[in-house]
Amino acid sequence: MKWMLHLCFFLCFVAVFSRSEDVLVAMKARERVLSFLENDAVVSGSPSKPLMVPLTLIQGADSKGAVCLDGTLPGYHVHHGSGSGANSWVIQLEGGGWCNTIRSCVYRKTTRRGSSKFMEKQLPFTGILSNKPEENPDFFSWNRVKLRYCDGASFSGDSQNEDAKLYFRGQRIWLAAMQDLMAKGMQNADQALLSGCSAGGLASILHCDEFQDLFPATTKVKCLSDAGMFLDAADVSGGHTLRSMFAGVVSLQELQKTLPNTCTSQLDPTSCFFPQNLVANIKTPMFLLNAAYDAWQVQASLAPPSADPHGYWNDCKSDHAHCNASQIQFFQDFRNQMLSAVKGFSMSNKNGLFINSCFAHCQSERQDTWFADDSPSIGNQGIAKSVGDWYFDRVAVKAIDCPYPCDSTCHNLVFK
Repeated sequence: MKWMLHLCFFLCFVAVFSRSEDVLVAMKARERVLSFLENDAVVSGSPSKPLMVPLTLIQGADSKGAVCLDGTLPGYHVHHGSGSGANSWVIQLEGGGWCNTIRSCVYRKTTRRGSSKFMEKQLPFTGILSNKPEENPDFFSWNRVKLRYCDGASFSGDSQNEDAKLYFRGQRIWLAAMQDLMAKGMQNADQALLSGCSAGGLASILHCDEFQDLFPATTKVKCLSDAGMFLDAADVSGGHTLRSMFAGVVSLQELQKTLPNTCTSQLDPTSCFFPQNLVANIKTPMFLLNAAYDAWQVQASLAPPSADPHGYWNDCKSDHAHCNASQIQFFQDFRNQMLSAVKGFSMSNKNGLFINSCFAHCQSERQDTWFADDSPSIGNQGIAKSVGDWYFDRVAVKAIDCPYPCDSTCHNLVFK
């Protein structure tokens, strides 16, 4: 009998250890993808020397409980506008994935994604944040702000974990940052655009109507979500990797308290962290900029190591040129799900769309994809021009690309 107890203990230990190792592998894989995307964006930045903008910590934010995961002050980078843009504001919400377990959040607070101690003291402003008219024709003279991301839940949590000394205060960070910026001139804005990329693109969807509520009805307010259309899609094993991850984020940070009640009154909280269940109910005009074969979702949601233990998808997900016909068909099905998810949203005259058939991610922050001689286009219309046309009501923009491989203008990401 004793040997059976020992065996049971051993097997339980192995199972827990294996799960722990799986979690670690998944964490490291996601971190590698994020690091690659960020480094690639920097390399593909401004052809001239980009404007470097210093970090501003939000003094007094801690008195409101608005702190990063480790309890440090949140911060942003701001470059003030001039001339015709002096009273116009672009707010860019930084992305960088999520943490869905105590362990991943504890790790995250030792990085710039969880602590202002580790944030870069200066950041390059390129793409929609550039101050050069030849790089950013419609928004170059505006006040441009990048709000740093250090809460791990798309600026949405409002709780904490005493034992692990973790502060889940994304909602408070959002409010403290907005209050600080309003006091520094944003309250006088006649034009404002809330933008964000990746996890920040999801945040711009979650906070869009709150952003509009900051301003009087006379202020022109719109929102842009770049690479924020994360889908509740099946992975290559038939599982739901991203739903499982989002469920962890929602549960750990108690997001049911802050997610839109227009959604949570109808669906479970995890479903209400997925943009496909949110975008149709947003009252403020919104523009969705997304690659149909979003590179982050391909890597971390559709074909993560956990769903592909034998590495059958490794070559394909690193470089789409190495995909076979059935793998490409899997991506085409994913594209169809994305188009279906935005169908109701696109029917509103106030909303805009630019969904190109590229293997890309975050196309508004990168200079090469936002506005350059060879930037991606749909029907000879580039991204910056499309967003500008929509924001200023010059023309309606509902641009949806034909399926891969028809678009030769893509800047497809190849993971080394």
